[in-house]
Amino acid sequence: MIRRKAFYFLYVFNALCIMIMATYETFAAVYDAVMDDRLYDLWTDFSLRHLPKTKDKKKLLELACGTGIQSVRFSQAGFDVTGFDLSSDMLKIAEKRAASAKQKIDFIEGNMLDLSQAGSYDFVTCYSDSICYMQDEVEVGDVFKEVYNALNEDGVFIFDVHSTYQTDEVFPGYSYHENAEDFAMLWDTYEDEEPHSIVHELTFFVQEEDGSFSRHDEVHEERTYEVLTYDILLEQAGFKSFKLYADFEDKEPTKTSKRWFFVAQK
Repeated sequence: MIRRKAFYFLYVFNALCIMIMATYETFAAVYDAVMDDRLYDLWTDFSLRHLPKTKDKKKLLELACGTGIQSVRFSQAGFDVTGFDLSSDMLKIAEKRAASAKQKIDFIEGNMLDLSQAGSYDFVTCYSDSICYMQDEVEVGDVFKEVYNALNEDGVFIFDVHSTYQTDEVFPGYSYHENAEDFAMLWDTYEDEEPHSIVHELTFFVQEEDGSFSRHDEVHEERTYEVLTYDILLEQAGFKSFKLYADFEDKEPTKTSKRWFFVAQK
């Protein structure tokens, strides 16, 4: 079994695993072995603190739901959950996970740039800096508009993104190598050309059933923006207000906060 690593590694590796698409079945066992439940506890706790309290069962859409771990957490917390993801491979795993947990969760395959067929919801979440994978601020604004249209009146949208400190100071030059009995990974991160953008280069060696190792290369590009940019895009999408927090806590960001959390209301 792959040993669990330090919390920071798990925190960042989760974001990268969520973006692995067609080849994800190869990495499914690796993903579940590496991930740490503490991350989902933190996302769940933050959500429960900032979503309106109600006796009625509210509909929640989880964008970029991946393999459904967070969707199951939300369902267990009492929400009527729909998971939404671009990867059919991930959603197959999510469906099995929900069934195993005896949770009734709907899963939809699609791109969050188009939520026209997703239905309407009281709450929408988008965690693990999935917004940072949009190509530019136009696409970020388009996602915000799609979310706004999918929300019921007074609905709440919660998402997190990398801070500019994270992309500009923490990630560039980052290197991590993992070696285990049945898995190895090389991970290097570089500064990209656009402001506050980075490139992750990953090489996986995964042991197959016959004992041989197959190589898989991944390149992931992420980009974030100043808080003011997110503010303007949320306002242009129609949101009437938002609150800003940092690093899973109910506190304002500092210059060295690594992750920003936005709680926006329609």
